[in-house]
Amino acid sequence: MKDKKIYTTQLQAGLGSIEETRMLLDLWQPGMNMTDLFQTVLESGFFPNVSAQRLRNLISQCFAPRYLVSKDYPAFILKKLKDDISSSAFSQILFLFTARANLILADFVKKVYWNRYLSGHETIRNDTSRAFVTEANNDGKMIKPWSESTIRRVSSYLTGCCADFSLLETGRKKVRKIIPFRIEQTTVAFLMYDLHFSGLANNSVIASSDWALFGVQKEDLRDEMKRLSLKGFFMFQSAGEAIRIEWQYKNWEELIHVITER
Repeated sequence: MKDKKIYTTQLQAGLGSIEETRMLLDLWQPGMNMTDLFQTVLESGFFPNVSAQRLRNLISQCFAPRYLVSKDYPAFILKKLKDDISSSAFSQILFLFTARANLILADFVKKVYWNRYLSGHETIRNDTSRAFVTEANNDGKMIKPWSESTIRRVSSYLTGCCADFSLLETGRKKVRKIIPFRIEQTTVAFLMYDLHFSGLANNSVIASSDWALFGVQKEDLRDEMKRLSLKGFFMFQSAGEAIRIEWQYKNWEELIHVITER
């Protein structure tokens, strides 16, 4: 029961926080924990208009749960990649780790955003996200039931976070346009290897629920893998449901070098 995944209000600490994350990655060094980073940020003067408490929350509830998941992972990787890949690919990779750290965001994107996107809807209303959160509240997906004000706030966090990651239009709006979205090849390569390096077998890499965050269907993924295979990221063969992947790179250092040199 203690391992049951629950919905939290943690998004309130920073929604997408893409530029803030860039700045924190600049200051973060391998081996730093939350306390070390907080002290470094305070001394840096990088956030002159942000209170100490706000900075503490940004680091402890936003940066650390997303990017210090296992010691220096994935902050170490992101620090090396951030200046050498497109802003779109960097944002998509941050989105991946933000969704992993915030189950409520992951489920909203998979169950609501992509459902409306693929159904041809042009907008998502805050009322839609509120209905999603209300249903989750009624289903007991929180540690304890949320108040109406919390439901309302978290509903706006969901659409605001999607806007930060370019799934919805930006601005303080009750109705947001759905933005045409396509996963970057760099993101596909990153996620393929991230799943592989985590110890997943090839079939599990293909079947990972992470692909649903980007609206990638099974056949779409195979097409992307064929393109990446032609670029030398791995050898990929498929026959019916059977697949074979021969991984070209053995660790993150090798992969990062290849991605940043392309």
